[in-house]
Amino acid sequence: MDFLRPASWEEALAAKAEFPTAVPIAGGTDVMVEINFDHRRPEYLLDLNRIGLLREWEVGEDVVRLGASVPYTQIMENLRTELPGLALASHTVASPQIRNRGGVGGNLGCASPAGDSHPALLAAGAEVEVESVRGSRLIPIDEFYTGVKRNALAADELIRTVHVKKADGPQQYSKVGSRNAMVIAVCAFGLALHPQTRTVRTGIGSAAPTPIRAKAAEEFLNAALEEGGFWESGKVITPSIAKQFGDLASGAANPIDDVRGTAKYRRHAVGIMARRQLVWTWEQYRGSNNGRSLEGAA
Repeated sequence: MDFLRPASWEEALAAKAEFPTAVPIAGGTDVMVEINFDHRRPEYLLDLNRIGLLREWEVGEDVVRLGASVPYTQIMENLRTELPGLALASHTVASPQIRNRGGVGGNLGCASPAGDSHPALLAAGAEVEVESVRGSRLIPIDEFYTGVKRNALAADELIRTVHVKKADGPQQYSKVGSRNAMVIAVCAFGLALHPQTRTVRTGIGSAAPTPIRAKAAEEFLNAALEEGGFWESGKVITPSIAKQFGDLASGAANPIDDVRGTAKYRRHAVGIMARRQLVWTWEQYRGSNNGRSLEGAA
């Protein structure tokens, strides 16, 4: 196994173009596990740890540009207001040591359906900026996952930055595991309210071959909130709406039985998380200044 160690982003892109089978490694929290267990034996490893721009982030007027190697710890400590769903997901990642090393770019590169950041990125409507010596492009998060541990990257492309819209409403994230830390998700769910567009987005992890959205649940809830005047009035979500939303989210899951849990349990848990998160996020929305003023005007 050869070890490639570029000193700049340009050198990294050139190395990836010359050795397209090279496996990028930054935090190494997934790649090294696969190598140690002999699940993967790449011909080349492409070390990105000297590329400083991958550890930088920029908060713009509407979007946060998050470098692929920004550690989860930094997201938790510095971007909780702008990216609340992703910050909550970051809290659930493994241990403090791994949160200090791992980043969203590695999660995306591995594209495991159990990756902790995926539901939050789907719910937020992120875009993935990838680059090669041929140029750069933005891949919408909905188009990024193409199969079990497969993504839309070309062989010569590397993930540079993740573009995530700043939260304009409450976001939530939940993960079910067999213990409280150092655990791969049995299933996970993310939810984001987008009051500016009066829409809701979701993300489901570890309950389908790829991370997915519960689109039927979103469409139902978007219609129910609009038709019922909920955005304007800020009134309480009815139990029937919350239950239907949870049932539709559960129906979107396409899980398997494995050592961590059964398919039946995963579907059930996704529905429960969806229903609870809807109540939590809507109460946050109602409790905000905007929510109170709308309710008072109703």
